[in-house]
Amino acid sequence: MAKKNSGPAYDTDLAYIHDAGFGHVARAAADELLARLKKPPLKSGTVVELGCGSGILSERAAKSGYDVVGFDISPAMVELAKKRVPDGKFLCQSFVDVDLPRCVAVAAIGEIFNYLFDSRNSLSTVNKVWRRVYKSLMPGGVLLLDMALAGRIPAGKFRTYAETDDWACLYEGIEQAEKKTLERHITTFVREGETFRRAKELHRLKLYERDELVESLNKIGFQVRTLKAYSAWKFPPGWLGFACVKPK
Repeated sequence: MAKKNSGPAYDTDLAYIHDAGFGHVARAAADELLARLKKPPLKSGTVVELGCGSGILSERAAKSGYDVVGFDISPAMVELAKKRVPDGKFLCQSFVDVDLPRCVAVAAIGEIFNYLFDSRNSLSTVNKVWRRVYKSLMPGGVLLLDMALAGRIPAGKFRTYAETDDWACLYEGIEQAEKKTLERHITTFVREGETFRRAKELHRLKLYERDELVESLNKIGFQVRTLKAYSAWKFPPGWLGFACVKPK
């Protein structure tokens, strides 16, 4: 049997830092999604979030009157989501295996389908998940997602950091163009009393071409529009959004 988890997936410290300092993408995606659900019969029902993280988008959907169901491979993220949205349903599960309910929308925000935390993930696997999403959506329903593309790091390597009084996060991204893969080496420091606790994570992503993703989504039956931004937040190079509608 294939090993499902190839390494840490947003363990406790990185989940905390991501929630505290990097929730802007989920907030912008929530604005984008809710704007697309304004008209009946999409104004009520269930919103599903694959790779729900700490529940930022799910919280916005719940406050707008939707039932929310979220899935994430990170136990730490699922616990944060449960605290943020007590009335939501959140499960620790890979998107490869999820059993989707009937819904008005599915969101997968933050390059969810690129991550190789589940070693079974591939474009073929993602296509199977998208087909299940299509079947679960009511007519007119929306799949909102974003994907990392080849050229996500134009120079091939990129380093940066972020810090507050309570935490710091050091990041190095390395793209291998010939393999269409991206490695993210992440070192975190979280305050623990008078000292800082140090942890490391390695995230691997598979990168794709825009046209192959659009073709796959179209073949399933979605009406696809690519997005250069979620609401007012613009994607950097090599990162693209997709608004996919199931025809009525």
